Amino acid sequence: MLLGITISYTVIIPVAIFLAFASITWLVLSHFADPDDRAEQRLQELSDPRQKVDERDAKKTEALARVLEKASPALAKPLTPNEKEMSKLRQDLVEAGFRSESAPLTYLAIRAIVALVFLALGGGISLLMYGFTGAAAIRAFIIGAIGFYLPMLALGFLVKRRKTQIFLGLPDALDLMVVCVEAGLGLDQAMRKVSVEMKKSYRIISDEFGLCNLHLQMGRARNQVLTDLGARTGVDDLRALASILIQADKFGSSIANALRVQSDAMRIRRQQIAEEKAAKTAVKLIFPLVLFIFPGIFVVLVGPAGIQMAREMFPAMQGR
Repeated sequence: MLLGITISYTVIIPVAIFLAFASITWLVLSHFADPDDRAEQRLQELSDPRQKVDERDAKKTEALARVLEKASPALAKPLTPNEKEMSKLRQDLVEAGFRSESAPLTYLAIRAIVALVFLALGGGISLLMYGFTGAAAIRAFIIGAIGFYLPMLALGFLVKRRKTQIFLGLPDALDLMVVCVEAGLGLDQAMRKVSVEMKKSYRIISDEFGLCNLHLQMGRARNQVLTDLGARTGVDDLRALASILIQADKFGSSIANALRVQSDAMRIRRQQIAEEKAAKTAVKLIFPLVLFIFPGIFVVLVGPAGIQMAREMFPAMQGR
């Protein structure tokens, strides 16, 4: 009887904690959410039935974004760093493609939410498995710490992937700019052409050049726009390209030659990186060969001989 009561308590307490946390989360979300009128929603669905599913998904996404934006200052306040760290965080978010003013607060709020969710799940599972012990508390803390640092790893992955895509697509963009400049277009028109033509193949480069065109149309200086392009992406090749274009514009040299030289240099660098990875392949294959392939080959080659030796030598040794 006592064992049944103990088991029931160990099951009921984590479930009650999880339900309480879910209820509080639902109340907070319902408080910040701004639901639309049901009659208006039905009229919109009847007027255009084909867009019903898309509008629902868009409204759900917008509602979630509004809720997160409203709750971000309160959730991010305990995690707000100093000005230097906030500047670095803002630069990392810009390099990952998040240029909104509220992006740092939203990111910190996401870190807090993920940490709380992992802590709640880890605490519930630990209580269910180990009960109210120190080991359960340590495991819950470790799982919460994993949830706290998981968004940092995701942000670093996004930054690295975006830089890689820019690096791989930049030579093609430079070749297209060379063709446009040699055809008689100016640098601004060439950048606009690149942003239009490369929208399907390299969307990130298209967006960056499109943003540069927007800044130029707003009246900003070309030198400042090119400098911001290199600083915004965090890619060294774009910084070098911006410096070359600024110098060519300043001294009146040929922009097409500068772009061609930069494109050739980037292609050579990509070839060198590919050769470096190919040279490292033999070294990286040593560990799989030794750990997985060599034991199988050893068993296949030596196994029959060892079995034959055992069959012939053991009877002779027993006979002696």
